Amino acid sequence: MDARPVEQRHAPTPQAILLALRRQGPLSPDLLAAEFRVSRTAILQQLRTLESDGLVQRQSLRHGVGRPRHLYDVTERAQPFLPASYDRLSLSLVDAVGDVGGAELLDRVFEARRAAQVRKIRERFRSRGLGAAPLVVRARELTVIQAEQGYMSELVEDDGTLRLVEHNCPIHEVAAEAPAACEAEVRLFAEVLGVDVVRERHIAGGGRSCVYVFREPGAADASLQGSATGQPDPDAVEA
Repeated sequence: MDARPVEQRHAPTPQAILLALRRQGPLSPDLLAAEFRVSRTAILQQLRTLESDGLVQRQSLRHGVGRPRHLYDVTERAQPFLPASYDRLSLSLVDAVGDVGGAELLDRVFEARRAAQVRKIRERFRSRGLGAAPLVVRARELTVIQAEQGYMSELVEDDGTLRLVEHNCPIHEVAAEAPAACEAEVRLFAEVLGVDVVRERHIAGGGRSCVYVFREPGAADASLQGSATGQPDPDAVEA
């Protein structure tokens, strides 16, 4: 039996409130309470949490004497929590590029994306003083970068072996359609870290996670599928 108060059991989810505000907002707590048929207190609890997370913002409106009226609306930070069709858009773009220029053009597009990512990551390393840091330190920062992109990544350090494990693939449908996306990722890791990278498994190939082993140049078996050799960053030494 659910021991929570009745109000909490029937309270709308945060996403439901965000959707209501996107469709009809800005709205007052009273209007939201009427919308979801719960108390004003229950709605205010949700709104305060959403506001503290930066997903909604409050504005005060004066209407004669007395206390101002508060209206709530979504912020730009709420967009990822709203319905989207990014996967379908990405897939349609991949298909369009393939139709225009075939596999060769598709490879060039992913290579251009990889080159842009390399520049951004190297700049982040330099801005944080990590350009000449030990491999494990740079690998940890790369893990954070991947996590920020939705890969649910973690770095596993086991007796000198570094493995980047990605528990999620935010471009899964694209990767399944275009293997070049995964190959570009292997080369990306190799180039920004200046190491050999061996991909042990990946989600698009049926694995539960994507796993990459980072090894100093020459230590990896280049014959393994999915391996890549990175070149040291010529700008890695701090000025």
